[in-house]
Amino acid sequence: MTAETSQTLDRGLRVLKLLADTDHGLTVTELSTKLGVNRTVVYRLLATLEQHSLVRRDIGGRARVGLGVLQLGRQVHPLVREAALPALRSLAEDIGATAHLTLVDGTEALAVAVVEPTWTDYHVAYRPGFRHPLDRGAAGRAILAARAGRPDDPGYALTHGELEAGASGAAAPLTGVTGLEGSVGVVMLSDAVPERVGPRVVDAAREVADALR
Repeated sequence: MTAETSQTLDRGLRVLKLLADTDHGLTVTELSTKLGVNRTVVYRLLATLEQHSLVRRDIGGRARVGLGVLQLGRQVHPLVREAALPALRSLAEDIGATAHLTLVDGTEALAVAVVEPTWTDYHVAYRPGFRHPLDRGAAGRAILAARAGRPDDPGYALTHGELEAGASGAAAPLTGVTGLEGSVGVVMLSDAVPERVGPRVVDAAREVADALR
């Protein structure tokens, strides 16, 4: 901590980060231990965060991230989109296919940025805001593979005809970006994905991740 920073705000943000990293919530005692502060301080932090709907406590007293973070999160998408566009443009022009950045939204995959190639005679129409289940389509499957940490995974997912008849997809997960779970990929009108596309989307995902760090 420096003279220009707020210790209370710092602790509150650390509480949110700790809660965001767990699916089961944390008790006051667990938060007290992780933060290295007494329980009274934790109670005050939680009470303040609850007033802003950033934290909620269940019947058992475990604290979890509240729905208020969704309102803040909606403002993140434009910033993420802007950071990802250069890599997506390069990917779309290089492959000649529609490139996209997809993020997790609950149990669904949500396309937040899409770039179509400028030189092709035809390509798949794919729009920001398009949603689909995580277990269908290359974008979602790449995310699920990253979650599972599969040692035999080549680093990207390939699919055909799962979201649109005649369309194939390739996607690689974003890695190393705190607070964001997503993938970068392409979708094309083809019976199969060319061999070079998989490694290329891995490179693009790395470029996007670097831009977001």
